Amino acid sequence: MVSYEYVLGGILASLLGSVFFMIVSTTLGGKKQFKPSAGKAKSNEFVNGVFQPELEEKSTDVVIVGAGVAGAALAYTLAKEGRRVHVIERDLTEPDRIVGELLQPGGYLKLIELGLEECANESIDAQKVFGYALYKDGKDTKLSYPLEQYSSDVAGRSFHNGRFIQRMREKAATLSNVKLEQGSVTTLIEEKGIVKGVIYKNKAGEELRTYAPLTIVCDGCFSNLRKSLSAPKVESPSCFVGLILENCDLPHANHGHVILGDPSPILFYPISSTEVRCLVDIPGTKVPSVANGEMAKYLKTVVAPQVPPQLYNAFMAAVEKGNIRSMQNRSMAANPLPTPGALLLGDSFNMRHPLTGGGMTVALSDIVLLRDLLRPLRDLNDAPALCNYLESFYTLRKPVSSTINTLAGALYKVFCASPDPARQEMREACFGYLSLGGICSYGPVSLLSGLNPRPLHLFLHFFAVAIYGVGRLMLPFPSPKRMWLGARLISSASGIIFPIIKGEGVRQMFFPATVPAYYRAPPVQ
Repeated sequence: MVSYEYVLGGILASLLGSVFFMIVSTTLGGKKQFKPSAGKAKSNEFVNGVFQPELEEKSTDVVIVGAGVAGAALAYTLAKEGRRVHVIERDLTEPDRIVGELLQPGGYLKLIELGLEECANESIDAQKVFGYALYKDGKDTKLSYPLEQYSSDVAGRSFHNGRFIQRMREKAATLSNVKLEQGSVTTLIEEKGIVKGVIYKNKAGEELRTYAPLTIVCDGCFSNLRKSLSAPKVESPSCFVGLILENCDLPHANHGHVILGDPSPILFYPISSTEVRCLVDIPGTKVPSVANGEMAKYLKTVVAPQVPPQLYNAFMAAVEKGNIRSMQNRSMAANPLPTPGALLLGDSFNMRHPLTGGGMTVALSDIVLLRDLLRPLRDLNDAPALCNYLESFYTLRKPVSSTINTLAGALYKVFCASPDPARQEMREACFGYLSLGGICSYGPVSLLSGLNPRPLHLFLHFFAVAIYGVGRLMLPFPSPKRMWLGARLISSASGIIFPIIKGEGVRQMFFPATVPAYYRAPPVQ
C-alpha cells in the first residue's frame, strides 16, 4: 500500500511540474512574440521625423543610393530576388543627359538576363543599332556587330537616356518590396568601421536616417560618397558638345557613325525615330563659350566641314537652333577600399571615356554578377564576412570591365589627331586594319560590343594594328627613316595601352585565377 502511495505521489508531482512548465513557457513565449509584432506595427512610424534604427534594420535589406541606370536596374534585380530595397534618388524627374544613350549588344543581353529588356523597346522609341560606320578623309568603312548566333531581337539599342531610366524606375516601383524615395544622401552611417546605412534629406528637407545590412552607392559620376569607399583618381581627357539633328537620315541606317576628325572624333547615332544625336569631342577641360557665340562659330567653321555631306544641312540647322549642351568626360579606374556594409557600383565606382558607349554594359554586367554572388545568402547581417566574400566581385568583373575600359581609353587616344608622325601612322593603321574586314573587323567589334570580353584578344588586336602599321611603312621598300618611324609607332602603341592596363591591374586582367579572392566561397549560414 505504501509503495502505491509513492507511485501516485510521483505521478501527481510530474503532472503538476508539466503544467507549471507549460504556463511559464507560454508566458515567456508570448513576451518574445510580442516584440516583433510591436516592431512590425511601428515599422512605418516616425519618432521626431526619423525612422527608428531598430525598425529600419528589420524592414530593409539593402539601401541603394541613386536611381540612375545602375541604381534602378539594381533595385529591380535585388527586389526580384526577394530583398527589401530602399532606393534614395536625388531627383526622380526624368533626366536630360547627352550621354548614356547607346547600349551595346553585350549590355542588351545583360538587360534580358535581368528581365528589363522591355525598358529599351518601342515604348521609348528606342532604335536598334547593328554596328558602326567609320569615316576618315572622305573614306568610310562599315563595321557590323557579330550577331549571327543570336536571336533577331539582339542588337545594340539607342534612346533618350532619361526615358530609359524612367522606364526602369517605373519597373522597380511596381514591386512591393521596393521603396523609391526622392532625397539627397549626405553621409554614410559608420559604426566601428562598418557602414550601417545613410543619412539623407527627404524632399521636404527633413534629415532622416535609414539602416540596412548592405548599402550600395550608385550615385553617378559626380558621387560625393565614393571617397569613403575607394581611392579615386579621376581624369578629364575631354568634353562632349551635344546637339540633336532632326528629321534626317544617317548614311548607314541603324549604325553609329564615328568621324575621325581633327582634333578628335565626332559621333552620330539615332536616339529616336526622328532624332540623331551628334557628339563633338573637344580635348581638354575647356570649351568655347555658348553664351557669346564662340561655340556656334567653332561648330560651323571647324566641325561642319568634316561632317558627312548627307548630314551637313541638318547639322547646321541644329547649330542655328542653338540647343547646344556640353559635359565633361571622365575616366576613373576602379580602386575600391573594401568596406564592411557597403559597396560601390556604376559610374561612382568605375568610368571610362564614353567614345565606345560601354558604360551601361559594364554596369549591367556588374549587377548580374552581384546578383549571382548574393543569391546564396539570405542573411546579409554579418558585414565583415560579407565584405570578405564580395572581394571576389572585384576580380570576377574584370574580364568585361577591363576589356571595355581599356578599349575605350586606347581607341580615344588612337582616334585623336596628333602632330606626332608615329601617332598619325597609328591612326591610319587603325582605320586600314578595320577596313580589311574578316577577323580584322569582326574581332575588334566583338570586343567593343561587349560580346567577347577577353582582355587577351584586345591586347593581341591592338598590337596587330601596330604591326600592320609597321608593315605599311615597310612597303614598297624599307628605309632607315621608315624603320625608325615603325619603331616609334610600336613605342607609341605601347605608351597608349600599357598605362591603361596598369591602371586596370595586370594580374586581375590577364590572370584572375591567380588572385585568392577569385575563389571566395559564400559565408556559412
